[in-house]
Amino acid sequence: MIVSAKTEYACIAMLELAARDERSEPVRIKDIADRHGIPSRFLVQILLQLKTAGLVQSVRGASGGYQLALPPREITLGTVMSAVDAQSARVVSSLTSDSPTTRVLHDRWQLVAEKQRELLEEVTLADLVTELRGQTSGMYYI
Repeated sequence: MIVSAKTEYACIAMLELAARDERSEPVRIKDIADRHGIPSRFLVQILLQLKTAGLVQSVRGASGGYQLALPPREITLGTVMSAVDAQSARVVSSLTSDSPTTRVLHDRWQLVAEKQRELLEEVTLADLVTELRGQTSGMYYI
């Protein structure tokens, strides 16, 4: 599984918003970017894609920012990844010949990709927040 920087940043941002969801306060882009070392300009583009997908909403004003548009238990990792990277679900092969052997391989790769998508759809942001809160490493404070 190859996860692009864009997809990883989207997942990090969504997890940050989910971790702060109980406070009902919007989170500024700068706060997310600074906390996780994500370029702000890149994060703006990602959040706009997530907004278009209906996963986040923006709040204008001095105390504005972004917050989840749905409860964390209703947003899956697979949904977030698909929202920013439509290619993430596609199997890309460099095989150039069309033979029974290559078709069998490609079919198997498709099956693996389908199972991967199913697994990602089972993981919600609420699950990940619970996991984060159970961490004792001190790397992430909520």
